[in-house]
This record gives sequence, structure tokens and C-alpha cells, in this order.
Amino acid sequence: MNQSLNPLQQFFRQPKLYVQLPSGGQFWPEGSLDIPPNNELPVYPMTAIDEISYRTPDALFNGAAVVNVIQSCMPNIKNAWSIPAVDLNTILVAIRIASYGKEVEIDSHCPHCEEDNTYALDLGHVLDQFIAPDYTKSLSQNGIEIFFRPMSYEHQSQINIAQFEQQQIVAKLPAAEGSEAEKNKIIAIALESITKITIQAIVCSIQTIRTPSALVTDPTHIEEFLLNCDRSVYSEIRNSAVALRSADELKPLKITCPSCTKEFEQPLELDTASFFGIGY
Repeated sequence: MNQSLNPLQQFFRQPKLYVQLPSGGQFWPEGSLDIPPNNELPVYPMTAIDEISYRTPDALFNGAAVVNVIQSCMPNIKNAWSIPAVDLNTILVAIRIASYGKEVEIDSHCPHCEEDNTYALDLGHVLDQFIAPDYTKSLSQNGIEIFFRPMSYEHQSQINIAQFEQQQIVAKLPAAEGSEAEKNKIIAIALESITKITIQAIVCSIQTIRTPSALVTDPTHIEEFLLNCDRSVYSEIRNSAVALRSADELKPLKITCPSCTKEFEQPLELDTASFFGIGY
């Protein structure tokens, strides 16, 4: 028996805006994104359940809350873990606008006169600034050609968690029990782990390495190459990967202090916990 149509269905949430992804749909695995013919994805406001999920620290820490909210507010995204890093800020800002409006208050501290102020920021202008870096450019080194790609949200979350855990280990050492030799050993292990995490981040940022006789895509082979290549080659690859990741980061705001009238730059960080906490 068919269930009767809910008479309240016409009052369900509706899209508040439509956005185009900076990637244009590139770098998304097959089946993870449904792109409309006009390339504009509908963005719905958050539900009460979405807001509740953002109050769960563990879900925020491991990225599960972000994934659930994205798939709730942008149903064309079928697997939010697969989101390329170049699209993540656009998606999060669009959901914030759809849920709470364009205006957000930013606290700032003037480095010239030490005055604290609060500014209203139009997130519509922030949304307009996002562009995808040029991933068609490759890096040629010692007879090979390296092609890059944006890291997925899943890989980004895993690497961030691993880095945080190792940094916490090092930070807690001064107050921990044990001899200096034992602490130094722990620090050495933690630093080695951080190095491996850095290597893994670069592996996740490489799409293909072309040699005169092969096209290498296996992450295991790429990692082995990074661990055994010349230091200068590794540095060039790392710098290229970092430059591409930095290109799609939020640009600092240029603010004129109302007290001393001097201009300064204010970093704009898109921390998911505080960013979506505004409006509760």
C-alpha cells in the first residue's frame, strides 16, 4: 500500500542558492557527484538534525559531521568524503550562507593600536573569490613528469587527525613522567611519524608520474619513489604540491582599523566547528 502524501511536503526546505564548483566536477570519483546540465548545484539550509550533529565533538573531529551535513544540504553530492580540496571551501561557505545568511561577524585585533573590533563580512564576496588552481601544469624532473591533483576531504581529514595526534604526544611530554632519554625516544618516534604523514600527503596530491616507459598511478609505487628519490627532486615535488594546495586557501581580509585608520591583514579561517556554530 502506498503511503499517503504528506500535506506538509510543500513546506519542506527549498534551495536557497545555487553554486558552481571551482573544479567543474573534475577529480570527483565516478558516482560521487551528480552535476546538473547547467553545472549549478542547489544548496539547502541546514536542518535541526544537521545542527545537532555539529555539537558532537567526535563527529566533528573525524569529519563525519561535516560529511553528513554536506550530503544533507547538497543532495547532488553523493559521497562527501570524495570532495576535492579545491571545492571544499565553496561548499562550506555556500551551506553557511543558505543556513544563516551572507553576513558573518569577524573579530579582529589591530596590530598597530592593539584595538579589538568586530566586522561584518559578506560571505557572498568570499564565495566569489574561490577558483581552482591549474592542475593541468606538470613538473618535469630528471626525465619524469609529475601530474598533481587536489587531495580528497577523506585523505585531508585522515592526515589532519594523524598530525594532531602526534603533535599532542609531543606537547604533553614535558609534564609526563619518565627520563629524558625516554622522552627523547618518544619525540624521535613522533617526528618520524610526522615525516611519514607529510610523505603521505604528497602521495595523495600526485595523480600520475610519467616516465619514458610507464605511466605510474599506484600510490605504493609513488610513495616508494618519494622515499628514495634525490633530496632536490623531492623538494621540488613537495613545493609544487604545497603551492597548489595554498592557491585555493582563503585569502586574508584587508581591514582598516576605525581607531587608528591603518590597514592590516586579518586571516580568515574556515574552522567548521566555530564557522557553523554561529547562529545557534
